[in-house]
Amino acid sequence: MADIPVVALVGRPNVGKSALFNRIIGDDTAIVSDEAGTTRDRHFALAEWNGRPFWLVDTGGLVEDSDLPMDVAIKRQVREAIAEADLMLLVVDGKSGMHPSDARIVDLLRNARKPWLLVANKVDDPTATDHFEFYNLGAGEVIPVSAANGKQSGDLLDLVVEHLPETDGDGRQEALRVAVIGRPNVGKSSFINRLLGEERLVVSDVAGTTRDSIDTPFTYHGRPFIFVDTAGLRRQSRVDDGVEFYSALRTRRAIDRADICILMIDAVEGLHNQDLKIATLAWEAGRAMIIVVNKWDLKEKDDKTSGKFEKDAAEKVPYLKWVPFLFTSALTGQRVTKVLDLILQVEQERGKRISTSQVNEALQELLARRQPPQAAGNEVKLNYATQVEVAPPTFAVFGNHPELVQEHYIRYLHNGFREKWGFLGNPLRINLRRKGGRD
Repeated sequence: MADIPVVALVGRPNVGKSALFNRIIGDDTAIVSDEAGTTRDRHFALAEWNGRPFWLVDTGGLVEDSDLPMDVAIKRQVREAIAEADLMLLVVDGKSGMHPSDARIVDLLRNARKPWLLVANKVDDPTATDHFEFYNLGAGEVIPVSAANGKQSGDLLDLVVEHLPETDGDGRQEALRVAVIGRPNVGKSSFINRLLGEERLVVSDVAGTTRDSIDTPFTYHGRPFIFVDTAGLRRQSRVDDGVEFYSALRTRRAIDRADICILMIDAVEGLHNQDLKIATLAWEAGRAMIIVVNKWDLKEKDDKTSGKFEKDAAEKVPYLKWVPFLFTSALTGQRVTKVLDLILQVEQERGKRISTSQVNEALQELLARRQPPQAAGNEVKLNYATQVEVAPPTFAVFGNHPELVQEHYIRYLHNGFREKWGFLGNPLRINLRRKGGRD
């Protein structure tokens, strides 16, 4: 992240920061709602304009005079976003006009002694003059834009890249995307905060504090990661209001975009059916997985408790036998940083490629031990196999009647390949194909 400059969107609630964020990155990543306070955390995304990459940060709306705990937490997050930023965009509401909070935020930005631009959003007609009143803030040029229809957004981005510091190279080594998933209030944000050593995400005892999927860049042993803190997935019947619905949708999208998913489970509550549904969602999407059992410090246990937890989980869902478990406490920091080495190990397994000769040798051993069940009137033969993909590891097994190979025998091959090569934390796929033909 050090080589790519950071641009932070700041302003009071409901001026359209998230809509402008989405317009700039060209995606509906941030939740946009008429409800003030929808954005609570700093929200990162990589943007690019005229060949210049930059991190764009969406922040919660600043309510300067409020002592409400959530408003105080948001204020702290915004101040941290300003501290990290190379350039700030103060977004004001060009439709409703100036507000006393705008002037107070101007003072905040001036004290930061960093470059910033004043952006009047919701100016659908660029020839209108209503936004001229913002010149009274004494902040220099007022840039009118409309996040809703995109007018003047190109001119704004031209100015943004003009104000960005020069960088050494484009800084864009492919980052490993790690999504932290799980039910609401199991400690996902606390875990990432402990891991990063700073309070980068708003943490609250109120379930559902995280509503968006929050992208947080991080580097470990020279390997760039992007940690994605997701809104907790509730049972579908519990997802009732609009913001909750989009949060669930974005969690699913975060899984789809991730390389590795960390499924977080509450140690005290144990493994719920909803945890297993979330795990299966990620596993069937082909994502690597690590299970982090949080709040382990609160669990009554002895030296056999963790082993029993893993065994019980694998009895409920057999593929969890191949998923690594880590027992941690985000509160005390116990074993939290060990997840970084696990991530690197699981990534290495994810990209592992086995030579065709080794695959065929393993297949012949398995066939010698047990032949596929024969179908009436048809001899079922499996001839050879090869690895056709990594991430997730995928094998093609060729035979004369792939459609007649029974599911339990495919599981037998699957387990045989696992015992040979492991692929820890990764789904392993076997495609049966007709010799000389298709699946």
